[in-house]
Amino acid sequence: MTKRGYHHGNLREALINGCLTLIEKRGPTGFTLSEAAREAGVTPAAVYRHFEGREDLIAAAAQQGYVLFSEQMEAAYGKGQPSALAAFEATGRAYLAFARQYPGYYIAMFESGISINRTPELHQVATRAMGVLEKAAEELSQHIPAEKRPPPQMFSAHIWALSHGVVELFARANPGTQSPFPPEDLLESGIGIYLRGLGLIAPDT
Repeated sequence: MTKRGYHHGNLREALINGCLTLIEKRGPTGFTLSEAAREAGVTPAAVYRHFEGREDLIAAAAQQGYVLFSEQMEAAYGKGQPSALAAFEATGRAYLAFARQYPGYYIAMFESGISINRTPELHQVATRAMGVLEKAAEELSQHIPAEKRPPPQMFSAHIWALSHGVVELFARANPGTQSPFPPEDLLESGIGIYLRGLGLIAPDT
């Protein structure tokens, strides 16, 4: 067995990469630490230099994922340009794109059962990532009369739930979950219906 992660000084990174590969293949509970070590090309004993158990390893993968996720969400938001509406819709599309591009990270972050409060570092990066969607919702909600304006956290939670549902049901091509419509179209139309209900875009004529 070639201990490539250990000898190159990248043991922790090699283990996280091995974890992500196994998550994509088997899910977050479908492998052991020993298997993650084998995937990384190191001995099982080497794992415990960095992680006490499988959940610690998955939490580390989730933490990396949230950093990447927040970067992509912030890039999509683009400081609210060219408009609050366009920026808000872009963050929804970025959520779907991230899930499709990085399924291992996505599962570690949202489907592994790992709490974002597991470590202060994980909580910090997760809060930053989801804060982008809240900021986009808050900017857009300013166009709603104050007496009809939902809290930004509720607003963003609705879009998060819609985006997550599209990912889970249709974006990963699981058996029996095929949709006659592209996931991007499902998400766009769903967000459109929601925003029409809030009076943020004009009704269809």
